[in-house]
Amino acid sequence: MVISRRKIVLLIIFVFCVVVLLCCSPIRCYEAALMLADISAGKEPSRWKKIKPAPEREEVAFERNGRQYLGDLYRSPEGMLAAILLIPGAAELGRDDPRLVALAMTLARARFAVLVPEIPSLRRLQVNPGNIREVRDAFAWLSSRADLAPQGRAGMAAFSYAAGPAILAALEPEIRDRVRFILAVGGYHDLERVLVFFTTGHFRLGGKWSYMEPNAYGKWVFVLHNAEILSDAEDGKLLRMMARRKMDDLSADIDDLRVGLGPEGRGVYTFITNRDPVKGLQLLGKLPEGIREDIAALNLAGKDLAQLKARLLLVHGYDDNIIPYTESIALAAAVPRNSSSLFLGRGLMHVDYEPDFSTIWSFWRAVGRLLEEREK
Repeated sequence: MVISRRKIVLLIIFVFCVVVLLCCSPIRCYEAALMLADISAGKEPSRWKKIKPAPEREEVAFERNGRQYLGDLYRSPEGMLAAILLIPGAAELGRDDPRLVALAMTLARARFAVLVPEIPSLRRLQVNPGNIREVRDAFAWLSSRADLAPQGRAGMAAFSYAAGPAILAALEPEIRDRVRFILAVGGYHDLERVLVFFTTGHFRLGGKWSYMEPNAYGKWVFVLHNAEILSDAEDGKLLRMMARRKMDDLSADIDDLRVGLGPEGRGVYTFITNRDPVKGLQLLGKLPEGIREDIAALNLAGKDLAQLKARLLLVHGYDDNIIPYTESIALAAAVPRNSSSLFLGRGLMHVDYEPDFSTIWSFWRAVGRLLEEREK
């Protein structure tokens, strides 16, 4: 039987209206149910949109230590209870991505002041160490505004690979004591193991290798990004051509380009076409120096996460074929005890949410925990 999205949304609301009676804060629980339904609805009508006034969205310019930034600020006419820096993932539409805009509106209706910064490299599908400073500066500005972050209540939300720069920024002394929470959806802990997963489909579960068919598109995004780092300009050009051809058509033949690669380009090509996870870990060490340096800078594994003061809300889908859910499990284990909450479930394809009745409970609890941050 096929169930329409609208019916699913209505059923979510009905189920959780009943569950609300068991909550210590019925209003917050009810709001969490409506927000989850609204996230599922996207731009479509929802009860949340009906009962909450439409937020205002305006472009803002701000400065930090002489560096100039732009971003979109979302505010509810009802006033602000807390602030959240919503960091885009690697997507060409950046802060204008309709999914991101819809989420920002959902959060703003919950009386979060939402700042979505303009991060140019993410529009180019590039996550790099420079993003750490950009995130830090944007959060420093947002959290310093008492009108946006009452009593200093401020945190971050990041998706996919942007979760790494968010957590690394939160470790920096300038803002470490000011980041109250971080919501990380589909994030990672060990970047090397993530890279092995999306090239081979293998990930570690219970000390053993498990397999899930990876998203083949993702590895060509990796190639496109890292082609800019190579010292050999010709290899960089050939890799960019390969990546664009494959991103347009994953079945496209690229042998005519492969034969022209030099040592650096062959190192990248050998890594991304390898299907053996053990060999993949070895090939990582043979990638060009610039790529290895970026991986090391963005890798959370090996970093002193005991210094993290923020509460982590980790949300991940079991069927994520870009970053395996085991990465969020590992991240929860790597931070100080009782400083993280882990929410796993089905229906979350990396960052796109489709309701799954078997795990609605988990994601509803995640939204409820986020709403608690307005009160701490």
